[in-house]
Amino acid sequence: MRVLILGAAAGGGLPQWNCGCPNCVSARSGDIEPQSQSSVAVSADGESWVVLNASPDIRTQLLAAEPLYPGAIRGTPVSAVVLTNGDIDHIAGLLILREKTAFDVYATGEILGVLSENAVFGVLDPDHVVQKKMRIGKTFEPAEGLSITPYNVPGKVPLYQEKGDVDTALISENTIGLEVKANGKTMQYVPGCAMLTKTIKERFASSDQLLFDGTVWQNDEMKTTSTGIKTGRRMGHIPISGDDGSLAQLADVQGPAKTYIHINNTNPIWNPKSPERRALKDAGWSIAYDGMEIVL
Repeated sequence: MRVLILGAAAGGGLPQWNCGCPNCVSARSGDIEPQSQSSVAVSADGESWVVLNASPDIRTQLLAAEPLYPGAIRGTPVSAVVLTNGDIDHIAGLLILREKTAFDVYATGEILGVLSENAVFGVLDPDHVVQKKMRIGKTFEPAEGLSITPYNVPGKVPLYQEKGDVDTALISENTIGLEVKANGKTMQYVPGCAMLTKTIKERFASSDQLLFDGTVWQNDEMKTTSTGIKTGRRMGHIPISGDDGSLAQLADVQGPAKTYIHINNTNPIWNPKSPERRALKDAGWSIAYDGMEIVL
């Protein structure tokens, strides 16, 4: 299985257009490599590719990924796009892919409802772009030799659907993980997760590669960096650090190579000289970056 990290950052990318936090300043000056918004491409044969989440940066990401170049006057090696939730940073890129080239869109019923309720997604011509409903726990094959099984992870509804009190660790079709298999190898892709469960950890342990939610280092990171007021958990993301953070909770999961993805612009792990980056390295984790390739 070939895995291309098209984008490694959380919503807004690094730097964010309106942010002057230390990481964004360093990204503008070249001290930290800029990163686009979270998206991944996977393939069983290097010929047919499936994109996991279509970020708003998808055009630039496809231009930077030679294996995804068109092989004809009109066409694409991308056979499908698979969505893990309805967040803007995961669905807005579909609007860029409107040029009447055939591919399938796989999503849960909840997320397909988001697309159907918003008229702007009508630019995806149904004669070319077929929307297909994923069912939790049911395996499908979006490309030859590549199978995907969606499963529930705790999360919340997209920001634009929030009303009143929000259940940030809801078990529903709004937030899912993907188990991707090809040629005897297994990858878990979970760019958003509010809470880890025994079942999820057991699934991770039997895999070869884990791409997991690394949005914030500490729960109150937005407040301490003066960039916002919401905690990581309020945004539906488990923080990396702390006794109940993902780093500690996944320490006993020894099966897969472990990589953080969907990393917020404020997260100190972006700084290669930070103690937080060293802590991840010492714990056996790597950090996704734009253009990274993983071969399983």
